[in-house]
Amino acid sequence: MLAKQTPPANVDIYISGFSGNVRELLQKLRNIIRKQTPGAEEIISYQMPAFTYNGVLVYFAGYKNHIGFYPTSSGINAFKDELSAYKWSKGAIQFPLDKPLPLALIKRIVKFRVAENREKLRIRQERKTSTPKRKVKKR
Repeated sequence: MLAKQTPPANVDIYISGFSGNVRELLQKLRNIIRKQTPGAEEIISYQMPAFTYNGVLVYFAGYKNHIGFYPTSSGINAFKDELSAYKWSKGAIQFPLDKPLPLALIKRIVKFRVAENREKLRIRQERKTSTPKRKVKKR
């Protein structure tokens, strides 16, 4: 039976657990996401780094042969025509370690997710203010 791993306390600790090229690529990806999401919070979720802004925006992780980028299924669907050069699935993209990160694509995906979360927040707030409160009859 395998021992349960303790999740890293923060993103700095997570990234410092890698060496060489993987660490460098993780830090580069983190910086790209940060620049696109001022005000977003960095967290560890599912034992990997994530950014939240009115909900989760994206996750990312380091592996032996690739960097995993998880922009949720909507982030994949919106850009699937541009992902043909990468291994991808419903909610994940794999960026190989031997190729440069597609910085422009990552920026567009993150901006898309920020806009999507803003719109979801706007709709939630609109529903709150437009839903009439029901009066309770006293007996």
